[in-house]
Amino acid sequence: MKQKRAFSVLDLTYISLFAVLMAICAWVAVPTIPPFTLQSFAVLLGSALLGWKRGLMMVLLYLLLGILGLPVFSAFQAGPGVLLGPSGGYLLGFLLTAPLVGCFSRWGRDWLLLLGMLLGILVCYAFGTVWFVLVYSPGLGAVGWGAALLSCVLPFVLPDLAKIVLAFLLTKRLRKILP
Repeated sequence: MKQKRAFSVLDLTYISLFAVLMAICAWVAVPTIPPFTLQSFAVLLGSALLGWKRGLMMVLLYLLLGILGLPVFSAFQAGPGVLLGPSGGYLLGFLLTAPLVGCFSRWGRDWLLLLGMLLGILVCYAFGTVWFVLVYSPGLGAVGWGAALLSCVLPFVLPDLAKIVLAFLLTKRLRKILP
């Protein structure tokens, strides 16, 4: 039986480039209240273009770089403490978002790609909110689900919808030129 190679050099190059794009997008903070970054945009775009396996590897590489101390997270933060903080669940939620978007993108239908991106963001919200309430907030005192949704999700809905539209439009454009 012929054994398939896991990733080609081109695959690894794309994975690395999109992990770097994630870091750059994490550093771009839009000064609203609360501020938001373009990190989820990079996850949506990268996983839509790379597919589920390479998209997942992109997020894993990004998280690994941050855990090892490179300042790839928002506000140039680094280290495992970031993953244990209030946004850690949303960062880890990208591990679910990327394969989901990548799977939906492979079917080649625009409406499925949009649906996959929307579901990907919703899964990230769900994972991050559960993380915030059950893992992070017990040290702060009891934080209810409603309060967590109001502070951790609601302010980001409109910016994330804009990121979905932008990632969708760029995916359609870039699919024509990327092998």
